[in-house]
Amino acid sequence: MQIDINNEKPIFIQIAEGIEDGILTGAFPEEGQIPSITEFSVNYKINPATALKGINLLVDENIIFKKRGVGMFVAKGAVKQLQKKRQDQFYDNYISRLIEEAKRLGISGDEIIAMIERGFAK
Repeated sequence: MQIDINNEKPIFIQIAEGIEDGILTGAFPEEGQIPSITEFSVNYKINPATALKGINLLVDENIIFKKRGVGMFVAKGAVKQLQKKRQDQFYDNYISRLIEEAKRLGISGDEIIAMIERGFAK
């Protein structure tokens, strides 16, 4: 996971997305422990409150849960939940815009599918 202080995206969001990526790739398995807030703050040289804010986003979404006195853990079912979340974001950020532009250009659904298949074939 990398934190880019020059990125327009807030650091706490970068922390949350980095943890999400780790969950999706298996670096943080379901029911496994994630690094502590102190570890995040020391490793990335950020304020612990910033790390906590990013982690709390995932706690609020039931992706991470706290075991008092033990640490933070990945919830069972987190991978499927994150896949669904990211698929919805993908549709909202890319597919819906693609469809709008295709309609403006007079490109049919079949033509879009053919273009996508051509892209995957490369």
